[in-house]
Amino acid sequence: MAEHGAHITTASAVDDRPSIFEVVAQDSLMTAVRPALQHVVKVLAESNPARYGFLWRWFDEIFTLLDLLLQQHYLSKTSASFSENFYGLKRIVMGDTHKLQRLASAGLPKKQLWKSVMFLVLLPYLKVKLEKLISSLREEDEYSIHPPTSRWKRFYRALLAAYPFVNMAWEGWFLVQQLRYILGKAQHHSPLLSLAGVRLGRLTVQDIQALEHRPAEASMMQQPAGSVGEKIKSALKQAVGGAASCLSTGLSVGVFFLQFLEWWYSSGNQETIKSLTALPTPPPPVHLDYNSDSPLLPQMKTVCPLCRKNRVNDTVLATSGYVFCYRCVFNYVRSHRACPITGYPTHVQHLIKLYSPES
Repeated sequence: MAEHGAHITTASAVDDRPSIFEVVAQDSLMTAVRPALQHVVKVLAESNPARYGFLWRWFDEIFTLLDLLLQQHYLSKTSASFSENFYGLKRIVMGDTHKLQRLASAGLPKKQLWKSVMFLVLLPYLKVKLEKLISSLREEDEYSIHPPTSRWKRFYRALLAAYPFVNMAWEGWFLVQQLRYILGKAQHHSPLLSLAGVRLGRLTVQDIQALEHRPAEASMMQQPAGSVGEKIKSALKQAVGGAASCLSTGLSVGVFFLQFLEWWYSSGNQETIKSLTALPTPPPPVHLDYNSDSPLLPQMKTVCPLCRKNRVNDTVLATSGYVFCYRCVFNYVRSHRACPITGYPTHVQHLIKLYSPES
């Protein structure tokens, strides 16, 4: 029994396969970066919606673009993603023997590189967008008071019912693969690595030496530039290399800072929540006029600021405290994800139905 479980924590001299703890840790590294960075962007957007609001609205696309540049750089320079390189791992092309393995500094072949980029960057982006779509459809379905009549509504009702089972099958696929990896029955802990045609291995002494001496060799092999164009090209290469090195060092340090932020602002931090709820109620928010078409507050307190008519089905927006017609504020928040008056970032779940004593 001990022989079958020994590879979980240790590896032999011939087998360079990392332990399950290493591969799970590197998987969770980038997963922890996204919510922490998203919280930083949300704080900036709430502090100044006019200047930083676009960062919140386009966070998924901006994060995906930066992740694409980061992962492509690491895969082409170190044969590993950022998190894999952080834990001293590399991607090895399937079929390469121990003697014919490429050095990590040579980078991945183009075929495996772009497959890896697709599974590291594009697939998580599509998964996030699908989850947001499902969440939006579920909220609309819960708040809707009319039964589904069109084919589209019946289709997304079926989609909402089927998505939990599809997601469970997807997660179960990964769990079974990890169990097979622990038992030594598979070379990959993730089926996406198999689809990309690579497996994970530890960096060897030769890989580490090649990665350390690569910048020095590049500067020694660089020929003196003769023309002005060659000098400019050489200077741009040096600038890009220096920026990549600074980005790598900054991300390595920033990962710990972002994980700390995630813990500090998490819902599990009960002491912080208790201290915040003990504070007195803040005054109503000041009108920011963050957009040129933001409606001004009407004089009559019974008038909806959006449709300028007497409110129907009164609904308050929890992020700002203003009251609107349910239909007006629901459509506005779903489209703009912000309060019509203050511009504070908000979501549909922040809508609260108000009941009068007569009803």
